[in-house]
Parts: sequence; structure tokens; C-alpha cells
Amino acid sequence: MACISGGSLLVDSLVSRFTAKAFRAFPNSLTTSRPLRSAPKAIHEILTSRSVSVSAASDVFTWDDVVRISKPDALQDDPSDLKGYSDKIKICNRRLESQSEFVPFVIEDQIVGYIHSGFAEKLHSFKDVFVFPPENSNSDDGGGSMTLHSSLRTVEDRTRAVGDVIKSLGEEELIPGIRNELYPVASSFGAPICFSLERAAAPYFGIKAYGVQMNGYVEKDGQKFLWIGKRSQQKSTYPGMLDQLVAGGLPHGVACGENVVKECEEEAGIPRPISSVAVPVGAVSYMDIDGYRYKRDVLFCYDLKLPESFMPKNQDGEVESFKLIPVTHVANIIRRTQFFKPNCSLVIIDFLFRHGAGTLGPSPLDTWICYKV
Repeated sequence: MACISGGSLLVDSLVSRFTAKAFRAFPNSLTTSRPLRSAPKAIHEILTSRSVSVSAASDVFTWDDVVRISKPDALQDDPSDLKGYSDKIKICNRRLESQSEFVPFVIEDQIVGYIHSGFAEKLHSFKDVFVFPPENSNSDDGGGSMTLHSSLRTVEDRTRAVGDVIKSLGEEELIPGIRNELYPVASSFGAPICFSLERAAAPYFGIKAYGVQMNGYVEKDGQKFLWIGKRSQQKSTYPGMLDQLVAGGLPHGVACGENVVKECEEEAGIPRPISSVAVPVGAVSYMDIDGYRYKRDVLFCYDLKLPESFMPKNQDGEVESFKLIPVTHVANIIRRTQFFKPNCSLVIIDFLFRHGAGTLGPSPLDTWICYKV
């Protein structure tokens, strides 16, 4: 279920309202009955055609398209209609009714993840690493769980053994996108670490993964603007889509604040004296099931007010370019399109709530909060 926090009142209301039914990650069309006033054919197709896939859309849209569709008069739509926001929350919370297809992954009597029964079958050749539930067992009575072999007693032994399995599965392309980046595996944030796992494998083991996302904003003449990044076309995930100014996974042994500073330098060239004053503002969490993958992600959110003169410059090749966009226009992009990487929409929706009525003109979001709570 979606849960967004950070000083706003929407936590419980979004949890109860936006538990997703089966929902494709990127529906082939956006549901709008409003005609376009003035937009090129490419934008019209992205917004209305049922034949345009997300991969095609990410290949064709440009900053000119983004700016054009963000303008208030680009569509004859109602800014107080919040369906565009709720749809983005649903996109990150799919197929939760399929949780029964997963078995708990238990280490030292603590549930650290969930493994799909179909994926578990692919692990049967590694019986020196994994212990499987008896046939016809039921997870409700404690018998239907997976664990690691009793010979793997230390964190180091577990990390090495599971790492060898992940390497083998990666070579068979059963787990794509190996990054050689380890995530800590624990029952909850701050709990003792059971072992470390390759980042790309985390969803296949239903491990709760953590990351940081930072909204970099500027205030000019009483108006807020957000710096938005466009992901490199070479990225293995969501190439060419819009993203936060700074975002990244939380590696093993790195504190959240220090990770923000590191990512600021790598992704946007923000020096430490500026990035070190980024403000922690809460967290966004979501659960998403896609085949064998069970994503249970928590994103720690930060805001950073930047000088008007600052210009971001990517250092690691993961961002194609940046653009400074009025916050009200960013809200339109989220409502009208699927240009943003899905979880980025959640973080920006949280930003819109926290920054109040001034962000959205007639304050439809504030009205929504009061109505839902």
C-alpha cells in the first residue's frame, strides 16, 4: 500500500484509498476525455493513443514536449481533478492481491523478504544455500517459509553464498541488470544485518530496499521551481524518463545524509557546502508485485533550496540533462503524462502536499487532504 509522509496529513488517507488492484506498470494510454488545445502530434499520441508503449514514449519525448504539455492551457482539463495523481500512486502499488503466491524468507526467526513460489523452483539446484518448505506446507502455520542453510552462520558466509547464486542467475539472465552494488538485508530499517544482497536481486527476494530522493528547488519572485533530470538513454531501467534532481539507492554502511551528499556530487555536481544542508522531510513507501518481483521500497525524502545561480551538471553519465520547471507545471506533467519514472511521481506528490496551497494555485490538494481525512 502507498504511504507518503513528511508533515502532511495524507498518510492514512492514501493508504486506505490507493491500495491497487491489478494495474499495468505503464498503461498504454492516459485516460483523458479533454481535447488538446495546441500540441504536436507526438504529444497527442503519447497522451491518447492506446498503441504507444512506455518504451516508445520514453524514446520520443523531448524537453520541448515536456514544457509544452506542462503549460496550463495545453489541455482543457480541470486542475482540481486529482485522478492523475491517484493513478500514479496505483502504478507503484500493483497486484497486491497476489501476495499469497509468495513464501516468507526467514533468517534467524525474522521475516526479511518474500520469494515467489515460481522463483523458488529456480533456486532448488542450490540446496547447499537455501532450505525450502516441505510440500503442502502452509505459511500461515509457520511451515511454509524459506531460509538459508544452517551451515551459513555468519553475515560474510551468507553474503558470499547468496552472491554466488545471484551471479549464476545473472549469467542465465534470470536476474537482469546486475550492478555489483550490495544492499543490507534486515527485518527492518536499523535492525541487525543478516547478510548483503546484490541490488538487482532485491525484488526477487522481496527484500525491503531503501533509497534517498531529493527535491532540488529554487524560489524566484515568489514562485517555486523544481530542477528535473532526464535519465540517460543508456540506463538499464527507465531510460530517457524524467527523474528527481538527485536520487539513489542506500548502500550498505552509508548513512542517509551522507548518501545524499554523495549522490548530489555524482548526479548533479552539487558541492558539499550546499548539499550538506539538505533537509530530511519524511519518507515514501510502496509495495509492487510484477511477476516474480516483489518490490518493497522505502524512499527517504529530502528538500534542498538551491541558489538561483546554481546550474546542475551530471558527473556519472546517468543523467542526460536538467531543466528548471515551475512547480505548478511539474504538477501538470504528473497529472497528464507518464514522463516521470514512477516512484519519482510519489516523491513529487509528497512535495506538492508539503509545500501547500501556494504550490498549486487554488489548492485542490489541500481540499483533498481535508476531505479524505
